[in-house]
Amino acid sequence: MTQWRLSGFGDEIDADPAVQLQVLSALGAAHVELRSGWGVNVADMSDEDVARLADLLARHRMAVSAIASPIGKTGVYDDPDTELRRLGRVVAVARRLDAPYVRLFSFYRPDGVDVAATRDTVLRRMRAFADVAERESVVLVHENEKAIYGDVPERVLDLVESVGSPALRLAWDNANFVQVGVRPFTDGYAMLRPYVAYLQVKDARAADGTEVPAGHGDGELRETLTALRDDGWTGFASLEPHLADPSRPDVLSGPRHFGEAARAFAALTAELGIHLA
Repeated sequence: MTQWRLSGFGDEIDADPAVQLQVLSALGAAHVELRSGWGVNVADMSDEDVARLADLLARHRMAVSAIASPIGKTGVYDDPDTELRRLGRVVAVARRLDAPYVRLFSFYRPDGVDVAATRDTVLRRMRAFADVAERESVVLVHENEKAIYGDVPERVLDLVESVGSPALRLAWDNANFVQVGVRPFTDGYAMLRPYVAYLQVKDARAADGTEVPAGHGDGELRETLTALRDDGWTGFASLEPHLADPSRPDVLSGPRHFGEAARAFAALTAELGIHLA
């Protein structure tokens, strides 16, 4: 049986990392994807915050699958040195918590600026990020976020192949592709598969972009998971459901909806003979 490692964005559950780890552990995960704790983004955490996290992880016998950083979720023409410094801090946190991956993005462009006009700047800045990652022995995984340079398969491919670094790979997000009018498996899987290192588990409806549990939308999750299984892919599958709970406006999903998302994904993978651990 194929085995993948289950993780999840802890701050979708609760702002308190202790609650994040308790819920993820109860759902069968041994890893967490760290984006924020106690309301503080990972890029802004103090050394004391990181030490508290390390202690919590040890006490819960949990590990970090990735640092879900905000790096590159900024304007393409913003000061590059500022973002490089922020990446350096995030990478230091990743090293301290033994996280093998750091998520990042490929920049927003100003209104009225054609995406093609930003290409050279994007590639130059992403190459600088990759230099840091190579030096520090971590792997950057680019998420195909909406409205950044790498939001559709063709530009994601251009990005990863043009930078040409073993320290830059892809975090595949089916829902984000749906929300920019892409059929994820049909339009993107074959071209991007060689670079997929990390799976962010999210689904969405094409009609209105609303996020739904895995397998309940138009994200071609079943086709994608089946192909990854058949290709012999093994890696982290990280739950990022974005299932809004009106009773918990402080977090993206809350424990109840996060649990629903986890159970939907577990049912889908079980049907496909994929074991989550």
